[in-house]
Amino acid sequence: MKKDPLANAWHEVRGVTSEELKKAQEEVREKYGDILREPRPISTKHRPMSPENRAAQFAPFAALTGYDSAIAETARYTEDSVELDENRKAEIDQVLQWIEEEIETGPEVTITWFVPDDRKEGGEFRTERKQIRKLDPIKRTILTMDGTEISIDSITDMML
Repeated sequence: MKKDPLANAWHEVRGVTSEELKKAQEEVREKYGDILREPRPISTKHRPMSPENRAAQFAPFAALTGYDSAIAETARYTEDSVELDENRKAEIDQVLQWIEEEIETGPEVTITWFVPDDRKEGGEFRTERKQIRKLDPIKRTILTMDGTEISIDSITDMML
């Protein structure tokens, strides 16, 4: 039977020679040889601990509570808002004029708008098909049938 050359390879990684390893094994046998084969002692005063409670003793300790969530928040991706060119603004204005003419029928359009993030710089672009309830030229907002209020200045695309 051929020996596996990697069976005790871990000691080479740690910088220990095979001679040093054999010497350490001999020392362990000399010091603890009389108790190495003894069964584990069982207490007569205390019941054995459940595996769940025993595992909880060795669970990692979170010294900095909230640190993991702060790292996750920092890593969360947000996009930057875009500045529209004059042609794109004119196209959106045409769709808004059509909506104003058809507002009584509750026109339906596909809107892409930028939603700023509450917790960090940037935000996200949302694209949804919405039925329009009201245009408010003073507040410069669009109110949809589902109650969403969209700032006209945040709209980046509108299609009929």
